[in-house]
Amino acid sequence: MLRIATRRSPLALWQAEHVAARLREMHEGLQVELVPLSTRGDEVLDRSLAAIGGKGLFLKELEVAMLEGRADLAVHSAKDVPVELDPPFVLAAILERADPFDALVTRAGETLDSLPGGARVGTSSLRRQLQLLARRPDLVAVDLRGNVGSRLARVDSGEIDAAILACAGLERLGFGAYITQRLEAPEWLPAAAQGALAIECREGDANVTALVARLAHPATALCVIAERAVTRALQGSCQVPIAAYAQADGIAMTLTGWVGSQRTGQSLRASRQRDVSSQTEAAALGDDVAQALMARGARALLDD
Repeated sequence: MLRIATRRSPLALWQAEHVAARLREMHEGLQVELVPLSTRGDEVLDRSLAAIGGKGLFLKELEVAMLEGRADLAVHSAKDVPVELDPPFVLAAILERADPFDALVTRAGETLDSLPGGARVGTSSLRRQLQLLARRPDLVAVDLRGNVGSRLARVDSGEIDAAILACAGLERLGFGAYITQRLEAPEWLPAAAQGALAIECREGDANVTALVARLAHPATALCVIAERAVTRALQGSCQVPIAAYAQADGIAMTLTGWVGSQRTGQSLRASRQRDVSSQTEAAALGDDVAQALMARGARALLDD
């Protein structure tokens, strides 16, 4: 029996069941069950993640379940996983990435450029808010928490005029038709690791590591490691507007990092390209991009 800890949101349950189904297919006779849990990040919806402590709030209850032996592993959106995990936890596998980009959802089918001035656009992400206002300073960014369905409902009801969500989440839940516009690189950058799923387990748990090994997607893992290295080097979290996106063509990887200031709206970006064939090389590329950002003044933006 393998037990998967998961948040109770529809998207989290979809992701956990997706992993469970693949494990059942790969290991004949393996019994897999979900252990749905409520996290503080899901329960506190009247404040931004930055205000209540960051994305790590989506992990703690799941980690406690693993420590207490009530679960063997946890499935996360990789973008929600802090760059430094508390011991004894490790990421055992990164699955193949889905669409990494953000999506604009509007009630009347407008694009980002055609929304009327003063339109209210919902998003809980500082990264998304700053990129939105840099492109359209005449729009109003509105904090938007809750699951995917409740966010879409606020657009449908007219409470807000538009929302920005992850393409992958919309598509996984069957809401792909809601996507009015994909916000793509290089003009618009996603969060590090967006679109990928991560499996977390206890370090040294050889049984779980062996069972999930075949789910790992090495090419995605290298991109995710490079992107997370940018965030790690800049000491970023959801309280800091940071974006990172790696694109690989064979072993040639191009990595772009972005940092913004919530106070001034100013932003910086830097890109580097290098052949990457190992996790060490991917992390080194991420460090290089972070250093390039620091050389251009990123520390002052981060301190803001």
